[in-house]
Formats: sequence, C-alpha cells, structure tokens
Amino acid sequence: MTSSSQTPAAGPHEGLVVRGVSKRFGATQALHPTDLEVRPGEVVALLGENGAGKSTVSNIIAGTFPSDTGRMTWRGQPYAPRWSGDAIAQGIGLIHQETRLLPDLSVAENVFLGRLPYRRGRIDRSAMNRRAEEQLRRLGLRISPTRPVRALSVAAQQQVEIAKALTLDARLLILDEPTAALGGDETEALFERIDGLRREGVSFVYVSHRLEEIARICDRIEVLRDGRSVASHPTAQVPVTQLVEEMVGRSIERLFPDTGTPRPREVLRVSGLTSPSFTDVTFGVREGEVLGIAGIVGAGRTELVRAVAGVDPVTDGTVSVEGRVLRLRGPRDAIAAGLVLVPENRKDQGAVLDLSIGDNVALANLDRIAPRGWLTPRQVADVADDAIARMTVRGRAGQPVRTLSGGNQQKVVIAKWLERRPRVVILDEPTRGIDVGARAAIYEVIAEMARSGMAVVVVSSDLDEVLGLSHRVLVLSRGRQRGILTAEEATGPAVMRLATA
Repeated sequence: MTSSSQTPAAGPHEGLVVRGVSKRFGATQALHPTDLEVRPGEVVALLGENGAGKSTVSNIIAGTFPSDTGRMTWRGQPYAPRWSGDAIAQGIGLIHQETRLLPDLSVAENVFLGRLPYRRGRIDRSAMNRRAEEQLRRLGLRISPTRPVRALSVAAQQQVEIAKALTLDARLLILDEPTAALGGDETEALFERIDGLRREGVSFVYVSHRLEEIARICDRIEVLRDGRSVASHPTAQVPVTQLVEEMVGRSIERLFPDTGTPRPREVLRVSGLTSPSFTDVTFGVREGEVLGIAGIVGAGRTELVRAVAGVDPVTDGTVSVEGRVLRLRGPRDAIAAGLVLVPENRKDQGAVLDLSIGDNVALANLDRIAPRGWLTPRQVADVADDAIARMTVRGRAGQPVRTLSGGNQQKVVIAKWLERRPRVVILDEPTRGIDVGARAAIYEVIAEMARSGMAVVVVSSDLDEVLGLSHRVLVLSRGRQRGILTAEEATGPAVMRLATA
C-alpha cells in the first residue's frame, strides 16, 4: 500500500495554498515565483540541491521572513505570518535540520520550553517529564527526560527536536531533513508517528536528501532547482534516478565511484579497544581500503571513532598507525601520527563558522605552513586556494564558512585535513544533510583518498552509503562488535541482522 492511500479526501482550499511567492536577498534571487499546495493529511516532498530554494519556501511558510511577492491561504483564510510565533499560533511549525535546543537544560525542559506545565503556581515537573517521555518513546528513543541535552548524540538531539514539535497542536509541520542523523529503526518509528498524525488530518512538507524515503512516506513531489519549480509529480512513486536528474539538471550515471583495490599493507590497527560506550573492538584497515562502520543509533559508532582519533579516553586496548602504537592523550597525538577525524557535527566541531575558508584550512595546518610561528595572509591564501581547487569548494579564500551551503562547509572540513596528507582519514556521517550533487562530489573525494593509498573509515547512518563505498563493513550493536563483512557478504539484510543482534 502506498502512502497516498492513507490521505483523507479534502479540497486544497482546506489546507495550505501558496501562489507566486518569491524572495530576493540583496543581489541574489533566492526564489522565483513559486506555487505549492498541501492538503490536510498529505505529505508533500520538497526536493532540490542546496540553494535550490527549499529553505526559502519553508521559512516563508513558517513566518521566518515574508515573501516579496505572492500570497498564501491556510485553512481557507488569508495567511501572512509576521514571525514564527505567529505561524505556530496558527498551527504551522518548522523543524530545522540543525537542532535549536538549549544544551544545559534537560530533555523535558527543552520539549516544553515556553509552555511549561504548572500546578499550584509551580512547574509540574512530574507531568512534564512524563509527557516528554511518552513522546520520546513514540519515536523509539528511550532516554531519561531529566538528562541534559548536552549529553546526547546528534541523532538523539534530532529526535528531541522532533518530539518537541509533535507536542505542539500543529496542523502542518515542515520537516527539514528530519532523518539526517537517524538510523533505520529510528526513521521507521518517525514514519509511523507521521502516519498516525496524517490520519488525524495533520499535513507535512517533507524536505529530505534521502530520496529512497520519499516513496515510503510522501504522497506528491515538488522539485526545485536554482530557485525555480522544475517538476511536480502527482505521486511519490518516481524513480530515484529521474528525481536526481531533475534536481541537478544533468544525468548522474553512477552515484558511488570505483574505490579501487586495497593493497596488502595494513595502515591502521585497532586492538581490543574498550571504553564505557563500547567493548573489545578489533579491526585493521589497509592501504587503499574503505572500511565502513554500520549500526543503529546508540551502537557506539561515533564513540568508537572519537576514541580511535584520541578525542575520548579509553579504558583498554591500543591504536596503531604504520605499526607504531600511539599514546593518545588527545587528538593532537593522532594528528601527529597521520590520523585525522572529520566529525559528524561540522558546525560545532568541524569548522569555525565565523572565520574564512582560508583561516579554517590554516588552523589545521599551522605547523606545516608556519613552522616558525609567523603566518602571512599570502600563506593563508595559497593554502586555501589549493584546498578550494582540490575539493571544488564554491567559495573564495576570504569568504566566511558560515555563508557556504552545507555541502561546501563539509568540503572545507575535509579539505583542511587533506592538506596534511594523512595516512588515515575517518569520516563520521560525511554527507549528513547534504544534497545529492554535493554528496556525489564527496563520494568521489573518498574514492580518490582510497585510490591514493590512504586508509579510510566511513561511519554513516545511511546503509546504502556504507555498502556503496566500503570494501568491508564492521557492524556494531549496543557497543559490541558483531562482525566484519566483505563487500560480497555485506547486503542490507545481512548488516541489519548483525546490527540488531
């Protein structure tokens, strides 16, 4: 049964109608006049590369800023929100891809921030915690509602953000990459919750770069490119290859490039590595090999690679590069040995957003480009230009990283480490929240790393990504290593059997 069979019959005037909205920011026409309709109980996919206009449409609907032209109606009445609070009051909410939680408050406090339940003049923490836990359990997340948000993984924080929105009495929710940090089980739990809400007449605008999800959860598809609507599909049963071509305006014959053949020599060896988050993990990675690490959220994937890179301490085990056991007192020791980590959270951990591309690249390479401590603007520009050219970053050396798209920000984070010519590169969620065009470019960079002889480790919640890039796949479940599969053995069902063991 397709998702469209669950949609209640209703006229478009009863939901959201957008006609001719457009938006210009300075000299940039971010969105040309665009139409959109969302009926009650319907899930409409809004697809496009970064910069296609998806976020602009979403923010206009959510009241973040007004449109320059056009008009909107909502539930049969003129709709022109003055700010996001106005939109929420009228039953429309936007769940951002980047979480906007307060890290030092608890999960429950974040879920009910601004509408805390009171009893006899005091916050009713018992009721607040109970109601927050109910929403989290519906999403398949079993964590304490009193736990500080700061202590959660990126995936868990995203689920808290979703739970927060679902507790609102919203009639239309805009979901911006809601599954970018989620694994298979967590994604399916979210879809089941969406299915339940749509049967109650709640509408959704669904923005995602995971095109394989669209047929499962959406009813119709709208495709944007360069700020214009380029395709409308009355069904979500559209081949992924067709959607990709519509989004990028060209044919992409092969998404996953050839990563070459690994060489015999082992570069990275992890032996019996143990921490509070995982136990007795052992594996090796050879020259030119891509090792994928798979597992559902909470399996210990991120914790493992952070420990290998010297970010988090371990209680037992060793990490060796080129046969030399490392004394990992911090990331600096790993970096000095030629082992670098591209973290899953590029905005908080991977880049200094307010600095330029050049400064970000230079910061990771000061010992190489300025060994005597003196750094000139010319040196920064030279190393930045080299990194920009190698990674095809759409930006200038002096441009702040914050102004770049998500895909180009990720390219900068990867570029700064490649300037060090590392022997081992670990990439944690390298394409999270990145459009298909930028994703293909990053896949090609990963393949080139392997072909050049680097040892590469890729952690991803996207199982197709792990299978498409890896020569072998290590599977974790609940902090334990369940097996290492060859490319021939690593099918979706085989990985999931181990990941749920």
